[in-house]
Amino acid sequence: MTFMTATDVTVPKPETALPPITPIVLSGGTGTRLWPVSRASHPKQFWALASNQTMIGETLQRATGEAFAPPIVVCNQAHRFLVAEQLRENGCENGRIILEPAVRNTAAAIAAAALVAAQDNPETLLWIMAADAAFRYPERLPAVLEKAAKVAREGYIVTFGMKPDVAETGYGYIRTGAPLHPDQPDEGVYRVTRFIEKPDHLRATEMLREGGYLWNSGMFVAPASVMLAELARHEPEVLENVRTALANSQHDLTFRRLDAESFLRCPSVSIDYAVMERTDRALVIPADLGWSDVGNWNALWELGDKDAGGNVVVGDVVLEQSHNCYVRSEGMLTAVAGLTDIVLVVTTDAVLAIHRDYAQDVSALVAQLKKASRTEAEIHNRCYRPWGFYEGLIQGERFQVKRIVVYPGQKLSLQKHFHRAEHWVVVSGTALVTRDEENLLLQENESVYLPLGCMHRLENPGRIPLTLIEVQSGPYLGEDDIVRFEDTYGRQ
Repeated sequence: MTFMTATDVTVPKPETALPPITPIVLSGGTGTRLWPVSRASHPKQFWALASNQTMIGETLQRATGEAFAPPIVVCNQAHRFLVAEQLRENGCENGRIILEPAVRNTAAAIAAAALVAAQDNPETLLWIMAADAAFRYPERLPAVLEKAAKVAREGYIVTFGMKPDVAETGYGYIRTGAPLHPDQPDEGVYRVTRFIEKPDHLRATEMLREGGYLWNSGMFVAPASVMLAELARHEPEVLENVRTALANSQHDLTFRRLDAESFLRCPSVSIDYAVMERTDRALVIPADLGWSDVGNWNALWELGDKDAGGNVVVGDVVLEQSHNCYVRSEGMLTAVAGLTDIVLVVTTDAVLAIHRDYAQDVSALVAQLKKASRTEAEIHNRCYRPWGFYEGLIQGERFQVKRIVVYPGQKLSLQKHFHRAEHWVVVSGTALVTRDEENLLLQENESVYLPLGCMHRLENPGRIPLTLIEVQSGPYLGEDDIVRFEDTYGRQ
């Protein structure tokens, strides 16, 4: 069997071929502790934070090759096109996407994916993982996964326990028990004594000193039949409601929409509580993979390449007499002098400045922004759509200016607005514009006026991205002032 973490990491195939492993990727998080980059509209798994590739892209690449079936990704409706694009970019066009109508924690998400995988083969092995973890030593992952797969086929649920090197309070822990096979103490597979919630610093320090405790990575390997049997045994209400939601689901383009009424009846519980803390089939394999859930900005400082002063810089950044800082700019020049142990993150519409010791507290800042009804808490200035993206440039009284980018071959919906008129100026590429009964082909530096109430559509018939400047004017400029008549992507 061949395992891969990327295209250049393999282990030899044994002579006996085994059924492929089905990767289950959970992509429901919003990563508020990585605000202002990670927001509900475009959370951390869709950003290139730990490398030059998106985090979900790295996750998908770890599970490509002959040993793996196409992945199953569970996400919410708002991110469906982002996930579909990531599957396409990473060569996983045959992957399946399950849409959750609401957040119901990991037990319900895993139940849905396991039921779908079991329809293909009840004994297929599931490799369950979050979309947003990073590995400093990914080349070590294939050997650990191979060991987990071998043991899981005996009817167990195997989790990867990461060897702790600091008294981390942001992770849950696993207490290792006796070896699975006492006559093979060097096998490196242990029964689980118990799971421990995120500890305070004193308890984390004690566990690190005592030994025998591992970080809970949230990754699991198990036959689909075993996972479903344990859910039926310990959380039957979750399984039955998800089963009904799947039976009543609808296919929408390439997506599987779970039935909302049934899914909303599911208790919101984690897979740790639903199964792992109660099953007698739980095993753990200690692993030193340099794993991180990238839960805050300090984690990115720890993972990043540092200069002579211990600084990690991303983007257009200039430093002077600064040490052990994480500085990231998503655009404008950012200069820092005379600072130590700080995090500075600059985006087009927000700036975060904190001490690295307070990295866990960013969520409290986001909570304040939500309470104040600040859109910056959840929505990016750049909004991604299945056809491309748009971003706000200027906003004033009764007008706003946006940049719109349409990918080659894509088109917006046929639509009209009741409260605004629009001017489009093509900056680069070619635009095919429908305006009522007219069809206009516009090149660079050409423009078109769309009066209030006209039926219109924008398409990119070319081979390069279409970029245009849109000027909106009118008494109301909200995104909900839109009536769609035709839409390639099935939106209402």
